[in-house]
Parts: sequence; C-alpha cells; structure tokens
Amino acid sequence: MYATNKIEIRSFVNNFYKLNNQINKVNSVRFLASIPTNEQPQSNSTGKVRRRRTTRFSDDLNKGPSFDDFVSGKAKDMLMDPLEQARKDPNARLPAWLKVPIPKGKSFTKIKKDVRDLKLSTVCEEAKCPNIGECWSGGKSGSKKEATATIMLMGDTCTRGCRFCSVKTNRAPSPLDPNEPENTAEAISRWGLGYVVLTTVDRDDLPDGGSHHLRSTVEKIKFKAPEIKVEVLSGDFKGDLEMAKVLATSPLDVFAHNLETVLVNPMNKL
Repeated sequence: MYATNKIEIRSFVNNFYKLNNQINKVNSVRFLASIPTNEQPQSNSTGKVRRRRTTRFSDDLNKGPSFDDFVSGKAKDMLMDPLEQARKDPNARLPAWLKVPIPKGKSFTKIKKDVRDLKLSTVCEEAKCPNIGECWSGGKSGSKKEATATIMLMGDTCTRGCRFCSVKTNRAPSPLDPNEPENTAEAISRWGLGYVVLTTVDRDDLPDGGSHHLRSTVEKIKFKAPEIKVEVLSGDFKGDLEMAKVLATSPLDVFAHNLETVLVNPMNKL
C-alpha cells in the first residue's frame, strides 16, 4: 500500500508540473486575469468600442516572480521585504499600507489625560499598539460612540512570564488598588464610549485570582454608564470554575478569555 501511494504521489507531482508548464506557455505574457495596459480596445457586434478597465493589481503582480521562481528559490533574490529594505536604506520609504496616522483628536487627548490622572493602565499603551489613535478617536468617523479602549486591570505586573507578552512579570506584584474599580468607572463614564474592553494581568498570588475585583469594576461601570457595552477578557483563574462564575454572573455583556498555554516538562511528573 505504501508503494502504491508513493507512485500516486509521484504521478500527481509530475502531472502538476506538466500542467503548470502548459499554463506558463499559454500565458507567457498574461498571468491570471490581468490585462496589459497596451491592449487595444475591442469592438462588439454594434460597432461600439468596448473599453476594458485597467487591472493595476494584476499588472503589478505580473511584474513579480512567477510560481517557478518560488519553487526554485529565486524569488527571494527578486523581492525584498519593505521593512528589511528600510533597515538597510535609511532613505527608503515604507509602503502606505504599513503606515498609520499620528494619534490626535479631542477624544484621543481626553482619554489619554484621564488615564494619566486616574492612574489607569491600558493594553493600548503597554503593548504600544499602532492602532491606538484610530481606536481612541473613534475611527474614520471620529465619533465618541465608535471609540473603544482596552483597560488593563489589577496593575501592570503579571505573575506569569509568557514569552510572547511584553507585560512586566513578578511573582509578588503590588497589592490591588482598592480605588481602581471606582476610577475605571469614572473614566469610562467621562469618555462616553460605546464599547469598552477590560482585560487583566494574571494574579495567581490572589486566592480568587482577582475575580471579585473584576466583578466590582463591571458593576460600578454599569451603575455610572449603563448604556456602555462592557467586555471582560479575563484570565483562567487557575481553572477555578467558582471564581469564573463570580465574574460570569456580573452585569457584563461579553465574557471573553485568554487561553494561556504553558509548556510543562514531563520529567517533573516522574
């Protein structure tokens, strides 16, 4: 059976390359549905000239490496990543799709000021998110109702050290700020946002994992601004379903969860 499968795979690969060569011969100039910019307009049965729309994307695609170039490995010598090119050439400009506007606007300025005054932490700033200007200012419309912010509760220090995360870690972080739920609710009620996300660091040093602290924050937000939709992106509470229930039964609108994956050395179980 193994030999039969091996022969079938080899036959499939050979047929695939034959088909690809035939396509390249037929479309030696045109690839996919592109239309060369120098193609002449065609006339229909009524004698009217039918103009075809220029396909710039496909034309640009045709100028790049072909499928054979990728298979042979030549493509890497024909293209350069724009970020890598910018590192090598200080005068090189990044593509438009890789740029974001400078954060500005009344909504952005107000949110930033309140975060500082009330000593709150946000994932937007801690993670240096490039979309912070768009989220805090309400996107293209600039509407406060469309503005979103992600508040990070229970401090800025996590008890876990996930390699993919840049948040500070410590086995014994500072105690919880008892005023944080009230300050968070006050800030969100001032901003007039339509949607807010509350996320947290993991606090394995706390008996309840911070579930009651999170519940208190949601309740205060709903009391001060009941029209705002509240999403909580919580930790796993070390698998304690009772503590998860404490938060799940709060007046939140969306209960989300970060799935932490930890590699455990199997030798530790021996």
